Amino acid sequence: MQRIHLLIFMLLSTQVIRAQSSDPEYAIIIKGGHVIDPKNNLNELMDVAINKSGKIAAVSKNIDPKTASRVVNAKGLYVTPGIIDMHTHNFAGTEPDNYLRNSYYANQPDGFTFRVGVTTVVDAGSAGWRTFEKFKDQTIDRARTRVLAFLNIVGQGMTGGPPEQNNADMDARLSADMALKYKDQIVGFKVAHYNKPDWVPIDRAIEAGKIAGNIPVIVDFGGSGLSLEELTMKKFRPGDIYTHTYGGGGKEREAITDPLTGKLRPFVFEARQRGVIWDVGHGAASFSFSHAIPATKAGFFPDVISTDHHGGSMNSAMKDILNVMNKFLTLGMEVPAIINSVTWKPAQVIHREQLGNLSVGSEGDVTVLRIRKGKFGVFDQMGQLLEGKQRFECEVTVKGGRVFYDLNGLTKPLPKVVGGLPSL
Repeated sequence: MQRIHLLIFMLLSTQVIRAQSSDPEYAIIIKGGHVIDPKNNLNELMDVAINKSGKIAAVSKNIDPKTASRVVNAKGLYVTPGIIDMHTHNFAGTEPDNYLRNSYYANQPDGFTFRVGVTTVVDAGSAGWRTFEKFKDQTIDRARTRVLAFLNIVGQGMTGGPPEQNNADMDARLSADMALKYKDQIVGFKVAHYNKPDWVPIDRAIEAGKIAGNIPVIVDFGGSGLSLEELTMKKFRPGDIYTHTYGGGGKEREAITDPLTGKLRPFVFEARQRGVIWDVGHGAASFSFSHAIPATKAGFFPDVISTDHHGGSMNSAMKDILNVMNKFLTLGMEVPAIINSVTWKPAQVIHREQLGNLSVGSEGDVTVLRIRKGKFGVFDQMGQLLEGKQRFECEVTVKGGRVFYDLNGLTKPLPKVVGGLPSL
């Protein structure tokens, strides 16, 4: 009897060993694509493997597809780190007439991210220190997109109207305390829509940034008539961000181009040299070719390309991150530089270096893009049209080693849909 038990044990052990040995090493391999990874200076045909923990495991010339549970055929396509949209508004809710805080006007992220290659969004000040925890519960903790946030220096957040002018609700210490409490989600502070001729919200946001560990401030500057040069050359620290770079104009909201000559103002390059970050933040009315064309002709392309995605911008001239990238493609920005501006550069700006790259051990976020040739139009909110010959399209989006979006069934085996969600 003991001998029979021993034989059964040996047989079962052999089956377990065989099962273990046949278990694929990787969760996913993205095979045969043109990898662009600015952090690691990669711009060539390579394979990318993601392990079962959802991290980048290998990037090399030829990874055996048999070593993965799932293979994405990326032949003829571009493979990049997962796209980071550094300026969005995702504090969706049910409060009427509340602009972008817990409102109908903001967007839940998942319906607008994976389909355009975005794996991480950074909400730009929809919530302040009084309202952030509600935003965290309603959106951040429930989204499959990675949602980070700039905290509004106004405690109530981005409600629109008089509350955003309330200096008494701009508390640097309480804002910093909230950022320190939720340091995994809060990456900096936001100033927006202030129309008094003083520096109170900017000074307090920068103070909060210093208290919270020298994290950045992003500023939507306009309505106050203050000097853009003073903001970027004197007030800002290296690493602080000016958003709506190619918007503005008029007496109350300065543009980066001179209204008399139409040329780029010289201090813009000087501000970049001292470490100021220039972000697109396209929005519904914050991008104009009248500024973007002379600026880019002068060699001034953005550090970060972002959308300012919300209910008013998504169906207007902005549309989505790929459309904004297409505008700069049409303006002559090189493809690797565009990829850098939506991957590694924003990851550095928000101090999240585990994102935006394909280094071994980094987050397994990968975007597979097609550059389609043809005749395409891009336009701004003023109705100015430019015609381009190519555009970006998203084929596959992988976040944390999981395929969340596949346009043309390039993943084998295809993910099954379980309860409306793609299975692993």
